[in-house]
Amino acid sequence: MEELLKFAPRPTGAGEMFQLLRDGRPRTRAELATVTGQARSTIAARIDSLVSLGLVTPSGEATSTGGRPPSTFAFNPAARVVLAVDLGATHARLAVTDLASRVLAEHEEPLAIADGPAQVLARVVELGSELLDKAGATHRDLAGVGVGLPGPVDHATGRPMNPPIMPGWDGADVPGTLQRALGTTVLVDNDVNVMALGEHRTAWREATDLVFVKVATGIGAGIIMDGNLRRGAQGAAGDLGHIRVPGAGDVPCRCGNVGCLEAVASGQAVANALRAAGAPVASSADVVALVRAGDLDASHAVRQAGRDIGAVLAATVSLLNPSVVVVGGILADAGENLLAGIREVVYQRSLPLATQHLRIATAHTGAEAGVLGASAMAVDAVLSAPAVEALVS
Repeated sequence: MEELLKFAPRPTGAGEMFQLLRDGRPRTRAELATVTGQARSTIAARIDSLVSLGLVTPSGEATSTGGRPPSTFAFNPAARVVLAVDLGATHARLAVTDLASRVLAEHEEPLAIADGPAQVLARVVELGSELLDKAGATHRDLAGVGVGLPGPVDHATGRPMNPPIMPGWDGADVPGTLQRALGTTVLVDNDVNVMALGEHRTAWREATDLVFVKVATGIGAGIIMDGNLRRGAQGAAGDLGHIRVPGAGDVPCRCGNVGCLEAVASGQAVANALRAAGAPVASSADVVALVRAGDLDASHAVRQAGRDIGAVLAATVSLLNPSVVVVGGILADAGENLLAGIREVVYQRSLPLATQHLRIATAHTGAEAGVLGASAMAVDAVLSAPAVEALVS
């Protein structure tokens, strides 16, 4: 980070200086003075302010070059906690994490998003309070809340926008409802964006350009470009599931169009096709179970779903040129069948330059991607330079 700062504007406030410490490496006052170009007295005053907030803590002494060894200071992730909430079509997964997104307590249970915002958010508040207690924290320790929802979200307001599988949620004030109940900052985004953030921060930090594809009840993508999440003008970037698949015919989609990727290659679409052929399946999880049991029809169906996804992803790869495509969601648990179909088509149809060093891999974080991303989203907000500066002032 210090090398980058040689070519960037130097930190001017306590909030900006704090960003240097977020990597967890202990530093002396002298090191911080060298990097920032500020007087040691200024650095000392800012360190004292950050220590009083609990965000920075003394971490021992550096090696002496003569005289008394200088004290070092480091980021203190245990200063506060955040509540991370991952809501899917049929599940709720919550976790309390520290400020480094390390999970301290977590819980998962079935919960139908179609039950509506009043019932679902009331349960989130109830579970969040229970998890805080389990983690040995109180509402006073709660620095922020991050929420992922299974539908389009206006990130600026945190309100769902015409979500197709969330009846009663259109325009619902999710941040306001949770903030009134929990008394802290609340950030809300589309679940796939949140999962992309979690996977990127956990497993692919070195990849500045990444596309995360979730294949579950629906299909969507989260886009990381130049190291940052890209949401698009209205937050609709990455909506792979409603791109028409070449040769898909007139298969109806819940969005009102026909031939959409979600209608032919989602976990539910595969389950419907197998059930129509006589297989005892009702859900994506049933499809995964059949594949793991060695059922050839299920394996072939999942591989074909991969090919259909690959047909849409090929254009995405040529357009965005990511270095990594990560595939998550429950259907990714079916193993190599899905990835094999995706790779088969993407490497065949995308531009050779775009696929020369492209990696297509299964998500490392699995079911944890959503809560890890929700935590990272909340942490980024509450530990941003302006937010910390406001606390110090």
